[in-house]
Amino acid sequence: MPTTPDPTDLLRAALRRPGTGSSDFDLNPDASLPEGRKLRPAGVLVPISVVGDTPRLILTKRSSALQHHPGQIAFPGGKQDDGDADVTATALREAQEEIGLPTDLPEVLGHLPTHETVTSFSVTPVVAILRAPFQPVPEPGEVDEVFSVPLAHVLNPENYIVESRRWRGQKRYYFTVPLGPYYIWGATARMLRGLAAQVGE
Repeated sequence: MPTTPDPTDLLRAALRRPGTGSSDFDLNPDASLPEGRKLRPAGVLVPISVVGDTPRLILTKRSSALQHHPGQIAFPGGKQDDGDADVTATALREAQEEIGLPTDLPEVLGHLPTHETVTSFSVTPVVAILRAPFQPVPEPGEVDEVFSVPLAHVLNPENYIVESRRWRGQKRYYFTVPLGPYYIWGATARMLRGLAAQVGE
C-alpha cells in the first residue's frame, strides 16, 4: 500500500502565503456586532500526526457538560493567560492540559490568520507536526473524546458544506466538514477551510 507524502513542506509553503483573516460572521454579513466590543486573544493547536502511513489531524470533542459549546468538535486551545509568552505558548499549554500532549513534542510550523468568534475571541491557529506517537489523556470535565481524521479530508475544499440553523432569532450560516460520526462545524470548520484554501493556492 503506498504511503502518503509527509505534508510538512506543503504546509510550510501554505503558511508562508499571507491568507486572510476569518470570522464567525463570514457567511452572515448582515449580523449586527456589539459596538466597542473588545476581542480577547486565544490560541488553538492544529496538531497533525505524521506517524504511520496517513497524516491525521487530531481534534477533540468537548464535554457535553460545558456551558459554552458543549459537545462540539474543537481544536485543543483556549484564551491567552497572563503567564503565556504568546499565543503559541497558549496553544501548547492548552493542548497539554486538554489532551495530555507534551509541550516539547509538536514541531510548530507557523500560524494561520486569526479567526474572530461570536464570543469575542481573536483566535490564532498554531499549526504543528507530531513526529512521534503519544497517548491522549482527555481532561476530565472538558474533553469527552480525542480523535483524529485524515488530513487529506479537511484539506479538500469539496468536502465542505454550508449549512444553517436558527441562532438568537436569526438564521445563521456556517461551514461544516463532516466525517463519519463527527460533525465538524462552526469556527473549527471555518479555520480548517482557511487552511485548505491556503494549501490550494
